[in-house]
Amino acid sequence: MTSTQGSHASVKADAPVDAFSHRLATVADAVEAWLADRLTPETQAGEITRPVRLMEAMRHAVLGGGKRLRPFLAVETARMLGADTAGALAAGSAIELVHCYSLVHDDMPAMDDDDLRRGKPTVHKAYDEATAILVGDALQTLAFEVLADATWQPDPAIRADLVLGLAKASGLGGMVGGQLLDLGAEGRFGPVSLTVDDTLQLQAMKTGAILAFSVEAGAIVGGATPDERRALLRYGHALGQAFQIADDILDREASAEAMGKATGKDKDAGKATLVDRLGLDGARAECDRLVGVCEDAVSAWGDRAQILREAARFTVARKV
Repeated sequence: MTSTQGSHASVKADAPVDAFSHRLATVADAVEAWLADRLTPETQAGEITRPVRLMEAMRHAVLGGGKRLRPFLAVETARMLGADTAGALAAGSAIELVHCYSLVHDDMPAMDDDDLRRGKPTVHKAYDEATAILVGDALQTLAFEVLADATWQPDPAIRADLVLGLAKASGLGGMVGGQLLDLGAEGRFGPVSLTVDDTLQLQAMKTGAILAFSVEAGAIVGGATPDERRALLRYGHALGQAFQIADDILDREASAEAMGKATGKDKDAGKATLVDRLGLDGARAECDRLVGVCEDAVSAWGDRAQILREAARFTVARKV
């Protein structure tokens, strides 16, 4: 395995004219390189072999696309707290592996049944359904392998905190549970009528939990105090909610070409969204309110939190 403890071990904090766009692209490039180094055919210590087809399909699922917002949040939160970003880059990349696994499974016929992801065939289309299931399984377990590896975080207490946090955010009471609630909201398991609060809970689990943990992971690596961690969690939860609402707006308004995947499917499937509950204008107003919550949550850090403030604005203003 090629080591990334040289040029890709940390992310330098340059300050160009458009700092946010530069930082987002810089972290995305670092994450891409970091993940590419993990997803190689060479067998690692403790492994018997890496099946070629599985590794090719994993690379298809992970590499070559995406904003890498989740690792960006981890890296930028740690950077704001004055920590070296090497540990945050590894933690954020582990979160990205879980995110990619969730997309592979979400795209499958039994779930959302999508043929395109980031402008290319979904894994079950490019390979087959059985391979896609195993790709998701392998990406999930690799994520926890990364978090448990002392190479990236020597402090065992921090490693344990990261593993526990990602398990909770991605599992029964987080992303996976939220996905099940989302399927139920389509009426798959019987008639259902969701309130605004029901919809918020569903979205906080399915999408928001992983985004919020991305911020928390940066706080853990960055050595945040309990009060700082609570403030950053408040930021993360508001950001996760705003992200999902903005995503629902894009599903209604953006083209499939711009999004790199089918749009309008949520409405056709009867999925629960705040756009349905509040209307487009109401949903946009709620996004604006949540950006205000994000900005207030990181106000104690002053200018050091500028990138996180801009991340909240980017989340609701993005076009893809």
